[in-house]
Amino acid sequence: MKGRRRRIAVYLLTLAIVPRSLDAQPDGGPEGERPIVRLIATGGTIANREGGRLTAAELLALVPDLDTYVEPEAEQFSNVSSGALTLTDYLGLSRRITKRFADEHDLQGIVVTAGTDTLEELAYFLHLTVRSDHPVVVVGSMRRPGAPGYDGDANLLAAFRVAGDPASRGRGTVVVLGDEIYSARDVTKSDARRPDAFESAVGHLGIVDRDRVVYLRRDEKRHSTSSEFDVEDIDALPRVDVLLAYQDAPGDLVTAAVDRGARGLILGGIGAGSASGSQSDALADAVERGTVVVSTTRTGSGRVTSRARGRLAGEDLTPIKARVLLMLALTLTDDPDRIQRMFREY
Repeated sequence: MKGRRRRIAVYLLTLAIVPRSLDAQPDGGPEGERPIVRLIATGGTIANREGGRLTAAELLALVPDLDTYVEPEAEQFSNVSSGALTLTDYLGLSRRITKRFADEHDLQGIVVTAGTDTLEELAYFLHLTVRSDHPVVVVGSMRRPGAPGYDGDANLLAAFRVAGDPASRGRGTVVVLGDEIYSARDVTKSDARRPDAFESAVGHLGIVDRDRVVYLRRDEKRHSTSSEFDVEDIDALPRVDVLLAYQDAPGDLVTAAVDRGARGLILGGIGAGSASGSQSDALADAVERGTVVVSTTRTGSGRVTSRARGRLAGEDLTPIKARVLLMLALTLTDDPDRIQRMFREY
């Protein structure tokens, strides 16, 4: 009986001293002050309702309790499928985000909606090129508005909470889906249709929980303000093509890409980045002609470390992410050693 009374007394004392803010409360800053977070919408499934795409303002109207956490703003960049976004769009979007942060000092963060099919490469491009330590959060949905189990509104709410949280500053661009926070560098889409389609081989950065945003680790690679890539005056990115290795993969595809103007090639290699026998000579010839060739693995995870026959090592980047990095690297240099250093650091 004494033990029971003691436990009750401890419980009552705990209620007296634990702040009420442990209940679900806005993430933000001082009481009554909501961070300003802007939505920049590009389109994608998250907006693709039957009969026409939702605008940025219409997307905000779908999100329950959004005003509880942030002061939201809406801006329309484009309204197309993710496959329709071009590299010119990537450059324009990155410049626009950097300018918004530079010009609007009360803007805490930006949420970017994107189609999930190419979300991972868009997010990584922004991770490397947005010149600000303010958070950029890329979000999408696997199901369209009006479909059973539409996940867009929940994902948007979580994304706004992350963008408005002071702890998100300095982490570059992150991806938020299913209440999990991923580094733009590591996240991949691993299923064509399932709602839990996104994952990372090294795990997520944090979670969006009922009471607050919780970070578990940091991305230690260079990004955003520590990045050497500046796209302010770049009108076009150099051509970089991606080729897979497989049995009897022909070398003539390598030669054709170089002949058509590819300044870089990404090999999605077998195992730890190996080429097929029929590709190897063509890749070596491409290197001799001044094309930068980077080996990655088609397996989905694991580091590639070999620099066989003049090819560079793509580290643990997927072929698609490696293409993004190589395009940006080639805006600065053709030197293989400098580019290899970039693949180690980013």
